Amino acid sequence: MMKVLVFGNLLLENDSLPLRLLPKLRERFFDVEFKEVDPTEGLESEGRDLVILDSVEGIDEVMVIDSIERLHANRVCSMHDFDLGYNLKLLKKVGKIDSVRIIGVPMGIGEGEAMNQIQSILRKWAAQDMQGS
Repeated sequence: MMKVLVFGNLLLENDSLPLRLLPKLRERFFDVEFKEVDPTEGLESEGRDLVILDSVEGIDEVMVIDSIERLHANRVCSMHDFDLGYNLKLLKKVGKIDSVRIIGVPMGIGEGEAMNQIQSILRKWAAQDMQGS
């Protein structure tokens, strides 16, 4: 079963969308475990290959960030993303994790559009898992 770690802060409008979408995502993807986590605590206990759903500043549509370095190379980071990126780089460097895929949700995107784009990514990954690739 795929596990998606979901980050966000319901107290901050521009950082809350991934958390607000959780009920709909859980309803539509019952075979995916969506887990709310703090990005600075215990990520290494979540497995060696992480899948993360989080708000990302500086992008216009939901996108997959498949490399920690890509967060900073494309300047798609806020201080929150910098903290997460730094933590992920450190975990990878010390051998605690192998890979990370981040489903980045633009700050300011509408709920419906974000949901459609996230669903498309998750359906594609589910199909790939079923094919064994």
